[in-house]
Amino acid sequence: MNSMTGYGFKESITDNTQISVEIKSVNNRFLDLNINLPPFLNPLESKIRKSIAEKIVRGKVDLTIRVKDMNSTAKVSADPAAAKMYKDAILQIADAVGFQSDTIPLGLIINQEGVLNVTHEYDADSYWQKIEPIFSEVFEQFIADRKREGENLQKDLLKKLDTLDSCAAFFKEWQPKMEEKFKETITAKFTELLADRVDENRIMTEVAAMLVKYTINEEIIRLQSHLGALRKEFATSATPGKRIDFICQEANREINTIGSKNQFTEIGQMVINAKDALENIREQSKNVE
Repeated sequence: MNSMTGYGFKESITDNTQISVEIKSVNNRFLDLNINLPPFLNPLESKIRKSIAEKIVRGKVDLTIRVKDMNSTAKVSADPAAAKMYKDAILQIADAVGFQSDTIPLGLIINQEGVLNVTHEYDADSYWQKIEPIFSEVFEQFIADRKREGENLQKDLLKKLDTLDSCAAFFKEWQPKMEEKFKETITAKFTELLADRVDENRIMTEVAAMLVKYTINEEIIRLQSHLGALRKEFATSATPGKRIDFICQEANREINTIGSKNQFTEIGQMVINAKDALENIREQSKNVE
């Protein structure tokens, strides 16, 4: 079981290139992957996206890779023809307005567009050879962080599930007691009204009618089945988050029905305990991948 929250970061210098990789994630119903790269590394995005999606199923994941070359990658070229045309044009304007000058500042010509051209030569695949080891280390760190948090979540979820199992066992234990409680209640009412003329068959008929209306045996069976399914998800599924939420909805339906049929204080208190434990599981499942 993994949490959907995690973090990984490393900064390193490789072959005079400073590289930093940061990856972090928060909860999300699906995989929402945002990759921030320098523009010249955009050809690498699909490769990086695929490697992350192979191991991450849910969560809003933000990956940022920054690259800074310690040595300049700039290539500068000059266009003398363009410079001469700018010079001639500037002198022509000077003559037209009566401006007397023997020289034109070199900076004025150099700053004109196209006189000096600066380009950077980038090879994305060459950069990937430097980035990949750092990315892999950070990604593993990120996965380990999600796993460690997931293990803590699993421990808490299992405690809540133990509480639910105890509640279900209590409901099952009380089920046969309900018949006796109903019989005592109905006998007391008939005795109060009819004294010595109480009809035992009438009492049993009324008890049977109440059992049909208020029995919770089927709900207990379904609830225990749902709790078993939850425990199986915790133990065997690598990404149980969505499944947990669905099973909790089904279990909640059974607990609510038990509560609506309940006629006894003891069961009422246990219904409250069960709903509280189940709500905790549902909330925690939002953090589970």
